[in-house]
Amino acid sequence: MRRLVFMALAVFALAGCTSEPDSRPSAPTDFDGPPVTLRVLAGSELADMKPILDEAAKATGVTVTMDFTGTLEGADTVARGGADGRYDAVWFSSTRYLQTIPEAKQRLTTSTRIMGSPVVLGVRTSTARELGWDRAAPSWSDIADASAGGKLTYAMTDPAASNTGFSALVAVAAAIDGSGAALDAAAIDRIAPQLIDFFAGQQLTAGSTDWLTSAFVRRDTGAEPGKPIDGLVSYEASLRSLNRAGTLPEPLTVVYPKDGVISADYPFTLLAGASGELRDGYRRLAAYLRTKDVQKSIVDRTQRRAAVPGVALPDKAPASLVELPFPGTRAAVDALLTAYFDRLRKPARTVYVLDLSGSMAGERLASLKTALSDLTGVDTSLSGQYCRFRSREEVILLPFSTKPGDPATFTVSTDSPQASRDAIRGAIEGLAVDGDTAVYDSLVAAYGLFGGAEDRFLSIVLMTDGESNTGRGLGDFTAFLPGAPQQVRVFPILFGEAAEQEMRQVATATGGEVFDARQGDLGKAFCQIRGYQ
Repeated sequence: MRRLVFMALAVFALAGCTSEPDSRPSAPTDFDGPPVTLRVLAGSELADMKPILDEAAKATGVTVTMDFTGTLEGADTVARGGADGRYDAVWFSSTRYLQTIPEAKQRLTTSTRIMGSPVVLGVRTSTARELGWDRAAPSWSDIADASAGGKLTYAMTDPAASNTGFSALVAVAAAIDGSGAALDAAAIDRIAPQLIDFFAGQQLTAGSTDWLTSAFVRRDTGAEPGKPIDGLVSYEASLRSLNRAGTLPEPLTVVYPKDGVISADYPFTLLAGASGELRDGYRRLAAYLRTKDVQKSIVDRTQRRAAVPGVALPDKAPASLVELPFPGTRAAVDALLTAYFDRLRKPARTVYVLDLSGSMAGERLASLKTALSDLTGVDTSLSGQYCRFRSREEVILLPFSTKPGDPATFTVSTDSPQASRDAIRGAIEGLAVDGDTAVYDSLVAAYGLFGGAEDRFLSIVLMTDGESNTGRGLGDFTAFLPGAPQQVRVFPILFGEAAEQEMRQVATATGGEVFDARQGDLGKAFCQIRGYQ
């Protein structure tokens, strides 16, 4: 595990003039070789590299196909051997967490840094001016004080699902600890009160940086109900790209906390099982991506920082940043993530609206029970342990068929959380099917279960395997939303013969997202939604 030296200056690139946004790399002629295809497991934010990779394929003969996944889910895939034979390389924003897992580390070989971007805070210009952050950079403690004092609200991704949230969690903890050493469990306990202050202002979470950014923009532009959020924790590159797009009513001031950051370094990493031919293709591609012309193109197109010297920074970006220490062991990382979910952040209230109509009989009901039971601590995999129901969380099961059933409400105990999860699993095992499918009557009933939950993350998870065929229709539901007692996002899971178009309309109308389990794993869909709760 590579530890970053505390307070060391990380020079990403030399200062200079920024290239014009429409510049394109010249085509090198010395990267010839047989055509190969590299199958890459990658972080979702790397979708914006496609134009550059398409040009790379023409110049090097190396085609890249990418499957996208979250940070911990990707680490879990590599560690348990799920990437063996299926992928030739991984490309995440960082491999620091992977390096703390022996089963994953042994599967990694050559690694090449392609670009970089620190995780920082974008704050609406007016808010930054009020706080004085447009004149002098705050510390992470200053940000925590503003958050606890109600002067700053912000959006941040789930640190178990996305690297931006993970990096911010590590950065604020390391900065507040201030010891200069990598975090351990004792340090986390010591600084917990200040971390609680920091997370008091978090108003929105998500399992994806792109989704979080879109939700932030919708709220800020009035396309989605609710008060605009003051800030967005994200990559410097994402914040600068958002400003460049000009979609916000006012630009974001990019705030670089003066006591340091955690940066993504985007190491393109070959897996141990890659053949000699693929290794040669990897070498050609990595060398091409690090040429100055291509690095300039990466900076211009993505606003990320170059990985080689002599290439200009994104416009007005500071040339050097303090890098904070990353936890050196998986135990320390796990302790920090567990503390975040169980103690530090606001808890959640989630209503699970579960289709128990006659079509769910047999294998479908069994799949539903298994998937939900995984959230009660049954799934002990790397990703599964962070999908389980968390201390202080309120879980409401609302079964429905011809009409909404009786809700069963559980609060996960802080003192004995597993006992609470066992009680939820008992209720899940008792689910039985019968009747028709009253989807929209049941959604309306779910909205009535959020009273007194103002200081929680609120969501509805809808699982149905068919079309609504009794009670209210989609139009009735959308007409109900403006007068709903709470603005709550709905996350439908498509299963069986679920009406995809209607479910997408439900998600859009409520600011949620659709998860498709018709051809895949229902348990995975439930787990992925946890990043949004």
